[in-house]
Parts: sequence; C-alpha cells; structure tokens
Amino acid sequence: MDIYLGKPRGFCAGVVRAIEIAEHSIKKFGSPVYIKHQIVHNPHVVTALEKKGAITIENVEKIPKGSTVIFSAHGSPPSDYDKAKKRQLKIIDATCPLVTKVHNEAKKYTKDKRKLILIGHEGHQEVIGTMGHAEVYLIDDRIKWTLPKWPKNQPITIITQTTFQLMIR
Repeated sequence: MDIYLGKPRGFCAGVVRAIEIAEHSIKKFGSPVYIKHQIVHNPHVVTALEKKGAITIENVEKIPKGSTVIFSAHGSPPSDYDKAKKRQLKIIDATCPLVTKVHNEAKKYTKDKRKLILIGHEGHQEVIGTMGHAEVYLIDDRIKWTLPKWPKNQPITIITQTTFQLMIR
C-alpha cells in the first residue's frame, strides 16, 4: 500500500490557537509581549511574532514587573505561573487543550494514588510542564531506562508527551 503525505500538512489546532492568542495579545496589549518558551517549535512563526513585538524568554523572573506573559502551547509547570503572579504579570495561557488534558490526568491519577509513567523527551517544555504538575517517572526512548521497583499490586498509569516528532522512512 502506498501512503502519500501532503505538503505542507499545516499546524494542529493547538498550534493555530497559540499563534492566534499571541497575535491577538500583541495587538491588544502592544509591544512587548513576553512569551515563555517558543510559542510553538517553528522558527518561522517565532521570528514572525518577534517582528510584531513578541519577546521569547525562558525565565519568567527576567520579565519586567507588570508586563504581559504568554505561556506557550507546550504548557509550563505551576511554579512558572506562581513566579508570574509574584511579578504581577498579566498571564495569558496558550497551553494546548490536549496538553492541559495530560496535566489534569497526571494530577487526577496522582490523587488516586497511582504511580505515573510519562513517556516523553527529557528537557522538552511539555515534559517539564507535566512533571511540574505531578510526580512522574519519565521514560525517554532516546536514553536507556529501567522501570522502578514498585510493588506488584501498585496501580500504574502511563501518560505521554503529545508532541513527538513523526519519523517517516
């Protein structure tokens, strides 16, 4: 069977939503608008937003007090939101709803006393965000790993990073 992939395939709904939120925020609040992490992992989009007045930043504590911050489509740990509140930043959340769903599931299953395994890439912004919401054991397929020695009757839930790159050969 032959499978043909159209090019360009376009952005997912979460990416489109995050870009629209960023563009609308720049128009509404004026420049600069700070974006925690790249709004999406696409250099053309990031550059276009920066030309319109966005500033991409990794550390919320370096954003001037009272400024506007947008949290990227990848989400952030709760500690970033806490830092933004302490700095009296106007917070705009562009986290993809599917990423938010993973965060909510992580919190729910932790509350249910389940152990969580997160399959994702260590250091990826989405994984950093998810790990900030609950205690998880990370399995990164790029690194050798072993499962923790949990009791045999321990309930376990597996959650995944939503943004893996598709490798087509």
